[in-house]
Amino acid sequence: MTEKFPDEVLTVSTPAHFKALAHPFRHRLLFALGTGPATISQLAGDLGAAKGTVAHHLKVLTEAGMVRVAHSRQVRGGTEQYHQRSFRRLVGESGDPGATGALLDAVAEEIAAAADETLLHLRHLRLTPAQAERLRATLDDLVGDAEEAGEDASRYGVLVALYRQHDSASPS
Repeated sequence: MTEKFPDEVLTVSTPAHFKALAHPFRHRLLFALGTGPATISQLAGDLGAAKGTVAHHLKVLTEAGMVRVAHSRQVRGGTEQYHQRSFRRLVGESGDPGATGALLDAVAEEIAAAADETLLHLRHLRLTPAQAERLRATLDDLVGDAEEAGEDASRYGVLVALYRQHDSASPS
């Protein structure tokens, strides 16, 4: 089987997506698969988990369309499958609190475990709709066009959010 390259973006929107993101171990699997295709044995070793645990959670992610088999090879009379994420970027469906919560939970775990290089800002700005759209487009381009340095470089996570703050005093 030839390796399929991940889709650019997966929007979290289906019940299967929410189920898949409901367990912290599946977040770890998705992040681990961000480095490239891996077997159940490789993932179990990297994550310090039993192969059965990895296989179970990979099945849930596969059924949700978040993981797929990249390729397989014959080994000692059996077939070894290499799994990969089916997406490069994961986004929440606009306005869906379930998707937002699932994504933020996954990122919060990553930030908590991160090295000292973490950067996290929260800022509220007053913007016109045109300014907000320009900022959204700029941020989307910045993340979407970022070049990867290659296999030997460190991996970094990027979280970008732009939302209209709920303010009962302002017009809707």
